[in-house]
Amino acid sequence: MPARETVPGFRWDAADYARSSPTQKQWARELIQKIDLSGCERVLDIGCGDGTVTAAIAERLPEGSVLGLDLSPGMIRFACEQFPHGAYPNLSFAEGDAQDLGFSGEFDLVFSNAALHWVYDHGPVLAGIVRALREGGRMIVQMGGKNNAMQVFAALDVLLADTRWSQYFCGFSFRYGFFSPEEYRLWLETAGLVPGRVELIPKNMVFSAREGFSGWLRTTWLPYLERVPQEQRGMFVDALADQYLAAYPPDPDGTVHVSMMRLEVEARKC
Repeated sequence: MPARETVPGFRWDAADYARSSPTQKQWARELIQKIDLSGCERVLDIGCGDGTVTAAIAERLPEGSVLGLDLSPGMIRFACEQFPHGAYPNLSFAEGDAQDLGFSGEFDLVFSNAALHWVYDHGPVLAGIVRALREGGRMIVQMGGKNNAMQVFAALDVLLADTRWSQYFCGFSFRYGFFSPEEYRLWLETAGLVPGRVELIPKNMVFSAREGFSGWLRTTWLPYLERVPQEQRGMFVDALADQYLAAYPPDPDGTVHVSMMRLEVEARKC
């Protein structure tokens, strides 16, 4: 396992993300449907974002509760505003770092969707999950997996070779945690979790038009965008969309496709 790397504090625009992430939320709903819930569990949602997915989990817990955790203060403020505790009494939100979970034997289930690939070193994450779970507790997570979004990275490579943009990326280094099932099974076992289903699942991310695709680039590719001066970020997104769509044209009706690879992990604490 690589040495711990701190998750950068990217400046998320929670409202923009909420508008630009329908596919991630759809995949989260599909993941929730795979969970066998009695309705009385205590659940931790790591990387809860704008809170929409956390609220969907809460709907299935009439006698239980769910805590949404996110590193972004802006996301937590947005989630609390959208889902106030008074109206959603079994739902709460808090700021927190996936690499520094401060819970002990509190949860029956740890859930996460489209979040943990922001962390390269999952050793502290899994150790924290083990501590947070009760005996027999479970985890089910989905994140970007090995070879995720390779077409977008190919377009980025071309763009960053252009001197107009390369000047902003001198010394740039950011690694998403895109791992294989073989790697992840070993890390689960090292952490003391019993692996269940650990598999890569190809997904087709679909945008009805270029605007939606650009919104996804703008709201989720922050390690790259934050290297570019604020006044040029719109141009950078446009240039990246142009490069991608030149290589991978949209359908005749304007639909844009991005090939994704998701790593789904189910495990339990002995």
